[in-house]
Amino acid sequence: MERHINTPLTKDVIKTLRAGDSVLISGIIYTARDAAHERMTNDYKEGKPFPIDLKDNVIYYAGPCPAKPGEVIGSCGPTTAGRMDAYTPLLLDNGLGAMIGKGARNEAVVDAMKRNCVVYFGATGGAGALIAECIKEAEVVAYDDLGTEAIRKLRVENFPAVVLIDCMGNDIYKIGQEKYRKI
Repeated sequence: MERHINTPLTKDVIKTLRAGDSVLISGIIYTARDAAHERMTNDYKEGKPFPIDLKDNVIYYAGPCPAKPGEVIGSCGPTTAGRMDAYTPLLLDNGLGAMIGKGARNEAVVDAMKRNCVVYFGATGGAGALIAECIKEAEVVAYDDLGTEAIRKLRVENFPAVVLIDCMGNDIYKIGQEKYRKI
């Protein structure tokens, strides 16, 4: 089932999404990768506020390439989500509504997702140039010194994704493995 959804993602919308659902996301999402996650976590532990409002927002694990002249952004494909797993429960416990990346998540992240009614979307690896076409505006909003790993605010239209793990912990990777074992 393909769904059109808009950000910010309310809990009411998140509760309707199921592992395996295809979605087209429109609205504001933020990019953040390893270095930004580490800095956000360290800053939070020092009593500093997060550089973006996490509540019901979406973080896309991506470090876009620089834009060519006349383009909004360069290629913007997903990064492996597991690289952020050490930092993710803290962000989820502080209001983050969804994440976009690729690859499986660890048990601590899935537990935090269930506890906080959060969804994890997958974007297609290797399709960064195509994904960039969905990005209509991009601006650095934090950690400019990190270059491509700076936090960017993106306005997207019909960003294609699949629900990899829903808010109940149903995981498309595990579901797929179980189906394969039954064959």
